[in-house]
Amino acid sequence: MNRTIAAVTIAAASLSLAACSSTSKKTAAELPPPPTAETTTTEPAPTGPTAGSQADFVASVQSDTIHFDLDRYNIDAQSQAILQSQAQWLGRYPNKMVTIEGHADERGTRDYNIALGERRANAAKNFLISLGIDGSRINTVSYGKERPIALGSDEASYAQNRRAVTVTVQ
Repeated sequence: MNRTIAAVTIAAASLSLAACSSTSKKTAAELPPPPTAETTTTEPAPTGPTAGSQADFVASVQSDTIHFDLDRYNIDAQSQAILQSQAQWLGRYPNKMVTIEGHADERGTRDYNIALGERRANAAKNFLISLGIDGSRINTVSYGKERPIALGSDEASYAQNRRAVTVTVQ
């Protein structure tokens, strides 16, 4: 009798173990497929600059800089196109303010170049205003010849330094 009970107990234990192992092991056909790019539900990390930032401004407009001829502050056709693209961006972000920095090349006195940089910054500001941008959103500053981007003393360097640069503030 003890042998029968022992045999039944062993058989029951074997069946229990067999039942557990068969439910925990699945064939490859029964397993769900591994996640792929199409089945992944997480959102991709945002790429590109933050909307409304200086980086977004630079990426969205033709340029943040317009250039001028020697001793001039008139807005030529190329500069008009650049400022029009800036006005479109400013139209998308009505709470953003900008500062337009006026610059000059190294020739001329400090006072003359400060005044010329101011005229250049104001010319860009006035053009943006003519395109419908509220003038209270635009500040100007003149650096004259104090902040060159090209350090050479040749015409190519001078041309790069005669500029007005638009920088977002908020």
